[in-house]
Amino acid sequence: MLAHIPSAPAHPARLILILSLAPTVGIGIGRFAYALVLPDMRDALVWSYSAAGFMNTINAAGYLVGALLASRAIRRFGLAATVRWGTLACVVSLALCAVSGNFVVLSLARLLAGLGAAAGFIGGGALAATIAQSQPGRANFLLSLFYAGPGIGILASGLVAPFVLQALGPGSWWMVWWAMTLLAVAMTVPLLFAPIETSADIADAAPGQFAIRPVLFYLAGYFLFGAGYIAYMTFMIAYVRDAGGGAAAQSAFWSLIGLSAFVTPWVWRRVLALDRGGLSTTIILGVNAIGAALPIFGHSPLLLATSALVFGVAFFAVVGSTTAFVRLNYPPAAWPTAIAAMTIAFGIGQIIGPIVVGAVTDAFGSLSYALNVSAAMLAVGAIAAALQGRLGKSPSS
Repeated sequence: MLAHIPSAPAHPARLILILSLAPTVGIGIGRFAYALVLPDMRDALVWSYSAAGFMNTINAAGYLVGALLASRAIRRFGLAATVRWGTLACVVSLALCAVSGNFVVLSLARLLAGLGAAAGFIGGGALAATIAQSQPGRANFLLSLFYAGPGIGILASGLVAPFVLQALGPGSWWMVWWAMTLLAVAMTVPLLFAPIETSADIADAAPGQFAIRPVLFYLAGYFLFGAGYIAYMTFMIAYVRDAGGGAAAQSAFWSLIGLSAFVTPWVWRRVLALDRGGLSTTIILGVNAIGAALPIFGHSPLLLATSALVFGVAFFAVVGSTTAFVRLNYPPAAWPTAIAAMTIAFGIGQIIGPIVVGAVTDAFGSLSYALNVSAAMLAVGAIAAALQGRLGKSPSS
């Protein structure tokens, strides 16, 4: 356990926003931009929905492996180096997606993206939690800034990818990956030069213990979140396109999800402060399930826009609520281990979700079934989180 809480950096919000560029690149672009390119890749490369889902399954497998190795990497190389190298690995993976249509090469690129994203997310989350802890009164708000990072990547890719595809025509998916690579490079530069070593002393502390049984319900809820949200984020652009939505509609839908991340810190500020059990996550996951379910009832632009906003504003907050749960229930030395354990449960869900939902879609011939499954898993996840009570004084024992 750390002997003290570090003093506040001169600009904690600015440092956390720079740290948020790690999940911006690794998750917002490295993972989610795939949904924007998926319809054209599926057509050009003649993939089934199961094959398309596999690309996110192997990305999730890489994320899981990265989560398993993250604590060890942090102890050996430090938090800052782990974040930077993980983010650079994501940039390389994007470039690999642009240079080959070979299924194996693309699979390896998606695997690398998952590995790098997990390293950047867990290391960045631990650093952000340490910085936020220096200002307890604003801690939840400051943490929310970090978890808004993927929204920046989603917004940026949503404003670029559909129009690149429209301008260059069918089969231009590989040019979109080059555009995503350039975006990622631009966003990685500040991360390479920012003084994010400020709070790195957490990496030198003895790792804290983590017991599964006291947080079993919470882990189950987070697992179901991982399985449920990824179906929506993988196939919704294809759903919008199949409903007749062109580049502008696809860009607007995706950008609304990204934009919702910017209001997340304010919308959920009081909810995140409710207690130390699973109540906050229950409320947020319930709203997430409602957003995922809305497209089941129709294809109108208003309904789809509402779905994007409701889903997005809750989606980004679920991960933030989990780190807040860790910060409130575990000593600082245990944060990397606890965040990694949560991420492992989440990662297993992500592995199962896309391939299963893709197979269901192939079997029944409609993406509506994917949305039904997605919303149901999120709703059950909310119920599981509701069963999580507060931890005792020694959650790590």
